[in-house]
Amino acid sequence: MMRSIKNIYHLFVAYLANIWYGFPSKKIKVIGVTGTDGKTTTTSLIYHILISAGFSVSMISSVYAKIGAKEYDTGFHVTTPSSFMIQKYLSDAVKKGCEYFILESTAHAIDQKRIWGVSFFASVITNVTHEHIRSKEGYDYFNDYQSYLATKARLLMDSHIAIINKDDQSFEFLHGLLEKRKNIIKTYALQKVAIYNWPKDLTTTLPGEFNKYNILAAYAVVDSLGVDYKKIVKALRTFILPAGRFEVVYKKRFTAIIDFAHTINGIKEFLKTVSAEYRKKAKNRIIHVFGSAGLRDETKRQGMGESSALFADIIILTEEDYRTEKPELIVKEIAKGIEKHGFMQVSPNGIVEGKRKYTVILDRREAIQIAVKVALEGDIVVLTGKGHEKSLTRGKIDVPWNEKKVLLQAIALRKK
Repeated sequence: MMRSIKNIYHLFVAYLANIWYGFPSKKIKVIGVTGTDGKTTTTSLIYHILISAGFSVSMISSVYAKIGAKEYDTGFHVTTPSSFMIQKYLSDAVKKGCEYFILESTAHAIDQKRIWGVSFFASVITNVTHEHIRSKEGYDYFNDYQSYLATKARLLMDSHIAIINKDDQSFEFLHGLLEKRKNIIKTYALQKVAIYNWPKDLTTTLPGEFNKYNILAAYAVVDSLGVDYKKIVKALRTFILPAGRFEVVYKKRFTAIIDFAHTINGIKEFLKTVSAEYRKKAKNRIIHVFGSAGLRDETKRQGMGESSALFADIIILTEEDYRTEKPELIVKEIAKGIEKHGFMQVSPNGIVEGKRKYTVILDRREAIQIAVKVALEGDIVVLTGKGHEKSLTRGKIDVPWNEKKVLLQAIALRKK
């Protein structure tokens, strides 16, 4: 009930914002990108291809907003900004003569009417996996997977072109919702036959199958907009992943990588790729540092632990925006999934050698320092969950945080 009242308020604010800025989305082609994993990379891919092809483009992603040539910080822990900021950015893009505007859209933003009034020319969904499901404690947002999926589907239903992943578990549900508007549906897939399958002559240097899906999603969008295929291929050769997405920070005696992965599926796909591409010898270990957010989907924690245990050899459980929950209880939930795969809990000193061990170091900076300190030649240290974010929430306080900087400091400390 309270959420419904809040959403009425959000709708009213969105209505005012549209009136204030004169419904700017009607004067520009807006492309919406939603999904559980891969939204930011797909948004950035579409932006890069369109810019490289000579179009004037603006965008909002979880990393930053780019309006014309100017970059804006969208704030701590924010993917889709407030209604007034969205409309302001759209208005500014129209004034700058932009032809396209790419908007990364979360299920929260859709449900809270923050994107109400935005006229979407095209929209694409990357995937819909377990995330933001309300636990027995009442944490997080959606009652179940179906309501989470149905919310994301609204973006597709309000678009002139809807592009969906035929390989994803969400396909049948989404296709059923859109069946009455079959003329707007376009599909992409790596495994099944779809309108867009992987072109034989298309190559990429981006790691992992999950990035192939992101590329294919972006390709389906820009091809639907009429971008020349040769320009698409050329643009993909120069694309660089956004900050905090499979970012290799150090690669000498050992390798250190940071990634924003914070879902069951995201962690599994990321670590699977790390193992395949960076584990050169059987003895090389993947040392995984991660936690799970407090007052958020409690039901995913054990699954995150299981995903890590499938590929990691040493796991260090730590804080990750624990808010007003107790971090020691959060990591205890994650540990249930790790122990299901035969991992044994040890002290921090116990992870210097060997495999299939985990330890708990609640201070994230210290956890990163220990991970770097115990890394042997050829090992891979991976940090997930924070990526590009600029704060770490402890209690009700947002502490400034830079994952890459903390990692580099830990590496410098090791060298002394």
